[in-house]
This record gives sequence, C-alpha cells and structure tokens, in this order.
Amino acid sequence: MKSMERRRAWQRLLNEGRWAAINWPREWGGREATVTQNVIYSEESARYRTPGIYNANGLWQIGPMIIRWGTDEQKDLWVPNILNADDHWCQGFTEPEAGSDLANLRTTAVRDGDDYVLNGQKIWISSAHIAKWGLFLVRTDPDAIARGEKHVGITALIVDMEADGIECRTVRDIAGEEMFNEVFFTDARVPVAYRLGDEGAGWQVAMGTLGHERVGTAGLAISMRADLDAMVNLARSANPDALRDPGIRERIARTHTDIEYTKLLNYRALSKILKGEPNWPEVPLAKLQWSHLAQTLAELAVDLLGPAGMMAKGGPDAADGGSWNRLYLYQRYTSIGAGTTEVQKNILADKAIRLPKK
Repeated sequence: MKSMERRRAWQRLLNEGRWAAINWPREWGGREATVTQNVIYSEESARYRTPGIYNANGLWQIGPMIIRWGTDEQKDLWVPNILNADDHWCQGFTEPEAGSDLANLRTTAVRDGDDYVLNGQKIWISSAHIAKWGLFLVRTDPDAIARGEKHVGITALIVDMEADGIECRTVRDIAGEEMFNEVFFTDARVPVAYRLGDEGAGWQVAMGTLGHERVGTAGLAISMRADLDAMVNLARSANPDALRDPGIRERIARTHTDIEYTKLLNYRALSKILKGEPNWPEVPLAKLQWSHLAQTLAELAVDLLGPAGMMAKGGPDAADGGSWNRLYLYQRYTSIGAGTTEVQKNILADKAIRLPKK
C-alpha cells in the first residue's frame, strides 16, 4: 500500500497546479486540455516514470461522467473528492455472465421508495476492496434480456462500498497479488439520489466511461519502450552473453519496431479524432497490439536475463528484485483486460476486414 500512498501524494501535488485532471473543465479544477494535449501529457508522464495516479478510474472515467451526467448536488459531493484523491473509487461492470458481452448483466436494482435494492454479483472489479465509492451498472428492467432488448433497462448507480449488504472478496491473481475482486450485493440499499443519469440510461453512461479509458492509455507505447531499454541495460550486467545471441538480437529489433508501429497507430487514431472522424479500426487494433507487446516484452525479459530473470521476489539472485518474473506472470491478463483478444479479432474480422461468415 506504500505505492498507493505515494500515488495519492503525487496526485494531490498535481492538483495544486491543476495538473491532476487536465482534460476536466476549468470550473472543476481542470485545464480543458485538447485531445492532442492529453496525449502529450500521457506520453511525458510515461517517459519520466511519474508515480502514477492514485485513482485512474476516478480521474479518467468516473469523474468526467459525473461532470457530464450528474446533478449539481452529485458534482459538489463527489468531484472534489475524486480530484484530490480523498477516497478511492472502483468501477463495477463485469459479471460472471457479462464479460465481453457487457449488456448481458443481471445484477438487479428494484426501486423501493427513495432507495434501490441491489442483488447480484460482479467480478474482476479492480481495487474494490480499498474503494469507498464505486460506479456500478445494474439492471432496473429485469425483463429486457428475455425481450431481446438487453441494452435497455440498464442504470448507473454510485455505490457506497461500505454500505450494508455489500461484500468484497479478493481474487488472487497468477502473480500472487490481490487487486481484483468479486462483489456481492444482498439486499443492499442505494439511495435514488445516487443514480447517475436517468433510470435506464446506464448504457450511454458506460460507453462514455470506456471512451475516456482509451484516452488514458496514450502513454503505453512510451512505457513499453522504456521497459525494453531497461531490460537490455540490465542484461549487459546480469547476462551479457544473451546480447550476443543472434536470435535474441533479432527479437529485440522486432520488438523495438513493433513499439514504434504501435505509437504511429495511436497517432493515426489521434489524427482521425482531430478531423472529426471515427477512430476505427485503430482502437481495437491498438488493444491487440498492447496485448501482444505486453506479453512479448515479458517473455523477452526473462530470456534476456536468464535464470535470474525467472527468480521471484525474495529470491537471493532475483534480477531487479523479481520485478521481471512478476511482469512475466502478470501480463497474461492483457489477453482479457480492456476486451478479450478473441472478441477484438472477431470485431475486426466482421466489421473491418469483412471476412465471409460460415
């Protein structure tokens, strides 16, 4: 948790100069930055390895949605809280039957006077166990799926994660960490005043949050290039013979080239946004590149560093404190995070390449 407190301090320092959420309106502590300025900001933050944001969900996704959809009372209650890192926030969309098909969600919210009563389950909710607040999608029309209208009747609620009837169970991931959670609702009561937008408008709210998520990943190519440089520099002292291997050298060159291609792909998406054009199919392509490169870098690192690269944290000879072993394990999640690889490929095959259907 020391890293989270470091991030909190960094975000609060940024906020003193209106640098915490530069894309936000000036009246809410932002700078009304353009898309281009956001990309430059993200790239520079990645280049200098800043501590990172205490609550990326809050700043990049939930905060802008409260500003857009919230009432004046909701904005006054939650926007300063998010900006100054007072509380941690989580985002609860995914369910056991609603992963890649988000509209299949089944957690119900039945209105009872001034409250909604929630029952159901969410899964893979990042940082829910340390969050005070969360933005959740729930179903206020329980018959919509049976009618074949599953995008209808979804509502966005701000949830107090400490309320009665809410249970978080951490899920230990492959790297041995516990940042993902299952969240269970059992007759949990959420005030109607905490609804974000109109009842049944949750799908529009959700699409807005996912759009902001894409902007917040602009610095990934810079971070990947820094990771590549770091592993090569470490190999010079930890396992120099690997750098003489023609196969390893070819993989380094290919990875470097792919990272540059990915950066150019991001810029092409940016140019489309500036022209008012849909950034399609660059967004799903960039997601596929991120997954591919994240795992490519992790595999290259352990091959470059040799046996020491596979040593976990606590091992006496672990390279760089075991961070590369952790990366090798953890990056497997990129095949699922932000949209599964299989689904992204199907979307591209269907709508971009227009392959014939069997």
